[in-house]
Amino acid sequence: MPIHLTRAAKFFAAGLAALAVFAAGYVAGQNRFGQPKTILHVVEIKWQPGVSEADQRRVLEGVKEVAARIPGVKNVWLKAERLEPRDFNTGFAIEFTDRAAADAYAESPLHETWDKLYVPLRYSSISIQVTNP
Repeated sequence: MPIHLTRAAKFFAAGLAALAVFAAGYVAGQNRFGQPKTILHVVEIKWQPGVSEADQRRVLEGVKEVAARIPGVKNVWLKAERLEPRDFNTGFAIEFTDRAAADAYAESPLHETWDKLYVPLRYSSISIQVTNP
């Protein structure tokens, strides 16, 4: 049995539908973020003058290789979109599940081997670790 609505009822229903769509968009568009307990190790590098692109790539590949072999590494970022200070050339970040994983990375012989490749090529670097309380 078909339902016949008055013109006013149709406008009211259309208004309710538009309000529902707007409300859903508003809720979906809210800036939601978390505060994970992971640890981010962020490094910015300024290369020695004359360091080749190939050597720079080898250093970043080394970051990925070491991270792949250390338990507790959650994510790795190998490309910096924007660096501050601007005269730095490259950046990377490693996300660790916890302090123990970050410590294992820092104290690993794999990290020491990577340092032997990396340290002679860098002019300067900045390294910070960030986490949530």
